[in-house]
Amino acid sequence: MTARMHTTDHAGDDRPPPVRPAFDAVTWKEIVHLLVNLPVAVVGFVYTVSMVGVSGGLAVTAVGLPLLACGLFLSRQLGRLDRARARVLLGVRVEEPTPIPGPKRSGGFFPWLWTSLKDPVAWRTVLYGLVRLPWGVLTFTVVLTGLFVLWPVLPYVTRLLANADRAMVRGLLSPSDDLERRIAELESDRTVVVDTSAADLRRIERDLHDGAQARLVALAMGLGLAKEKLLADPEGAAAMVDEAHGEVKLALQELRDLARGIHPAVLTDRGLDAALSSVAARCLVPVKVAVDLPARPAEAIEGIAYFVVSELLQNVSKHAAARGAAVEVWRAGPRLLIRVSDDGRGGARPEGGSGMAGLAERLGAVDGVFVVDSPEGRGTVVTAELPWRDRSAAPPRH
Repeated sequence: MTARMHTTDHAGDDRPPPVRPAFDAVTWKEIVHLLVNLPVAVVGFVYTVSMVGVSGGLAVTAVGLPLLACGLFLSRQLGRLDRARARVLLGVRVEEPTPIPGPKRSGGFFPWLWTSLKDPVAWRTVLYGLVRLPWGVLTFTVVLTGLFVLWPVLPYVTRLLANADRAMVRGLLSPSDDLERRIAELESDRTVVVDTSAADLRRIERDLHDGAQARLVALAMGLGLAKEKLLADPEGAAAMVDEAHGEVKLALQELRDLARGIHPAVLTDRGLDAALSSVAARCLVPVKVAVDLPARPAEAIEGIAYFVVSELLQNVSKHAAARGAAVEVWRAGPRLLIRVSDDGRGGARPEGGSGMAGLAERLGAVDGVFVVDSPEGRGTVVTAELPWRDRSAAPPRH
């Protein structure tokens, strides 16, 4: 079974069932929607005309444009209500558009004002409010009349009008398609990057505080006691110095491990091939490493690839019960591909607490893909894709 970490598009799943002469639940919802069109359209039309007229008339003053920006924001909220009504009564699944960030996040009042005034979602909602009044009068009149004189064919007439409503909702109240979805993805990726960086900083701080720092404090105390005993008890002082020497070695080892966890020197100096071979040598099972890259990728991509393989090999050591594993890294066009496989017990799941969910989030933050194929009893194959970015030229040394 393959688990792929990406969102899927459900467009096309909200089509209503075929029309039948009988008045089923879908038909009654469409009738209610078409009858409610008139009062909702009157409210939307009155607000839209008043907002545009008042703010347009005051555009020559200092309050005109800010008033128009606030009016467009409220138009967005009316659009949200119309989408909710269409979702409940027509079954139309339209994603909510990305909200306009406030003045603080926009970089100030004037950038926020300019972003609000050129907001395509708000202006399409304004257009929706203007065209809805004649349409609401038409649908209300036809459906109300049909309830008395067009009863046998009313489900078909209702479906025709409701489909026109569905088209208007999708066309005028939907986000700006690919651009809006891309903005939402980037905002989500930025949140993941910030959370991941904060978690890494907390881990480094915890490791320093609980490991090397504690050993250095004990070392300082031991050397202080040895200094006090140096004349009175030279043998005891020598023993304490020997013990302190051992503490120094342990502290240095912990600092090396911590530095390797932040960014290993071998990766910086010699690249992925040598760094992954070093990781494979520390794995508890034999690992074959094959790296076929024409050049070194960008530092960030190289670092993510290293930590992905390192985490996956740790999972192999801890959970797979495997006899062997393999790591393959190669470039395919604009993508850097990584495959880590083992012949262990299988059954790995991204949500199983083995760190794979975190790896998927890290990859998603840079437009990567994370795929797990792990049938029970037949080993695990994890494939990761990263965008290839060329390494920038190193600055000249003086």
